[in-house]
Amino acid sequence: MKTLRYTSAILLVATLLNSGCSKNFLEKPAYSSLSEQIVANKDGVNYLLVGAYAALDGSGTPTSSLGGGNAWEAASTNWVYGSVAGGDAHKGSEGTDQTPINEIAIWQPNVANSFFNTKWRAVYEGVARCNNTLRLMAQAKDMSDADKTKVTAEARFLRGHYYFELKKMFNNVPYITEATVDPLVPNDVDIWPNIEADFKYAQANLPPTQPQVARANKWAAQIYLAKTYLYQKKYAEAMPLFNDAIANGVTSNGLKYQLTNNFEDNFDASKKNNSESVFAIQMSANDGTNGIANANMGDMLNFPANFKCCGFYQPTFDLVNSYRVDDNGLPYLDDYNQHAVKSDMGIKATQPFTPDNGLVDPRLDWTVGRRGLPYHDWGYFAGSTWIRDQSQRYAGPYATKKMVYWNYNKDKYMDNNSWAPGTAINVLLIRFSDVLLMAAECAAETGDLGTAMNYVNQVRSRMKDHPEGWVHDYKDPANPIQGFDPAKPLPYYKIGLYTAFADVTYARKAIRFERKLELAMEGHRFFDLSRWGIADQVMNAYYTFESAITDDVKGGHFTKGRNEYFPIPQRQIDLTLKNGQPVLKQNTGY
Repeated sequence: MKTLRYTSAILLVATLLNSGCSKNFLEKPAYSSLSEQIVANKDGVNYLLVGAYAALDGSGTPTSSLGGGNAWEAASTNWVYGSVAGGDAHKGSEGTDQTPINEIAIWQPNVANSFFNTKWRAVYEGVARCNNTLRLMAQAKDMSDADKTKVTAEARFLRGHYYFELKKMFNNVPYITEATVDPLVPNDVDIWPNIEADFKYAQANLPPTQPQVARANKWAAQIYLAKTYLYQKKYAEAMPLFNDAIANGVTSNGLKYQLTNNFEDNFDASKKNNSESVFAIQMSANDGTNGIANANMGDMLNFPANFKCCGFYQPTFDLVNSYRVDDNGLPYLDDYNQHAVKSDMGIKATQPFTPDNGLVDPRLDWTVGRRGLPYHDWGYFAGSTWIRDQSQRYAGPYATKKMVYWNYNKDKYMDNNSWAPGTAINVLLIRFSDVLLMAAECAAETGDLGTAMNYVNQVRSRMKDHPEGWVHDYKDPANPIQGFDPAKPLPYYKIGLYTAFADVTYARKAIRFERKLELAMEGHRFFDLSRWGIADQVMNAYYTFESAITDDVKGGHFTKGRNEYFPIPQRQIDLTLKNGQPVLKQNTGY
């Protein structure tokens, strides 16, 4: 099956005259004299549609985003907005590098923060590309009704995704379609119904499989619609859609949805587009595209400091401690920080250190690089010499791991064309374990605690079947770890299954904690906390605990009723003046 290629479409889309009026956030200058009539045909519309897919990662070049700022400001992984803002991760690196992230990490964001403006512009670029596809398709005389229906379904799926991103980040956003005449649209109307409508159309009109693996299918649309209901607490509407997808759904390339045998297969470029991939942004390297937009430049900072760059995105103590388990292999849902995992904080790399020998969930060592344990097949994590701030006081002793390529196949899946690494590991916007846990949440909220527990246990069972964690891979002589010593003490991994959810309160707690463990460092955490209405409790407890260990989150405070959403970028408000007054209004409290 072919993989959709983005690059040529980016070049074509950049030549089009876009429909936005001047001095607003959809303003698009003419880059050449190519007229719309030239692409108002079947081939041209398909290029426009591929260009709409190409906007998914937010990156325009190896060093900049579609929003004009740095690629990582618009990163599709939402590592800043979902994980750093949600307590999964420290910003990392040093305090003076990428300083706008510092205020996001402590929830004291400035409305003029460049990151918000870049993200806004990059996502609305995706919206504009979808709208242009739909608008010019209407002029294409060589397209059949069936052709137009399929293109419309894909474009509306993508538009639904882009607006979902905007809604969960900023809440109050203007809704603009291909039919909008005046783009100075107020942001005072709830757009959830519009997002629902786009996903409903896509679900009804997309095929169950696609000729190219990157394209959305019927099942991805159905799951995204259910997720839209979930975010609105419409659990009864979401539940049957999730159940149907779990029982009958297939990936775009026809694989039945199921968990991969190994957790880590989701973060290995050689095993991407597997049975767990519901909807993913396709990343590639060393394929002739020279890193332009195809090699996950949004995560280019997020490698240990001993790599080419840059030491950002360091997991928190709070996250690591969450993986501690009791004698039954279950997490400490309430007091996990009182069962802390031993670290090398304050211990130099030249000094001896023995890793923790207590029970931990094996997913810990696929998510976090920690001293004395294998870092994929790059060797044993060496400690402070792999950390940008070697004192470890700024952001701790840990390193991110999920989106870091492997040594044995780096020649194929590492992009080295820029000053920082690129990776061909796909960005999984939705994967099947996420679906199971969203379904578990709906089941619990509708009173079906047995089904809720069953779905959670399905997720946990994968690691229960492989409690040794990474060891099973490194026993393969074809994939040896550098300097691996089979006699060296290993962590004691254990993971157990729940035997009962006594009530909905306990079920909520277990499901929410499972999402933290399973989806850590994947950009989900803050958005979960916000929609659950517990962000103030969780984040302020996090600041109290974490700031006693590291310096970067000192002074952090989450304000309920304000910080559940990010501020509307001030630059965008300033650009929407009409009769001397801005059309866009700022979110409450900013």
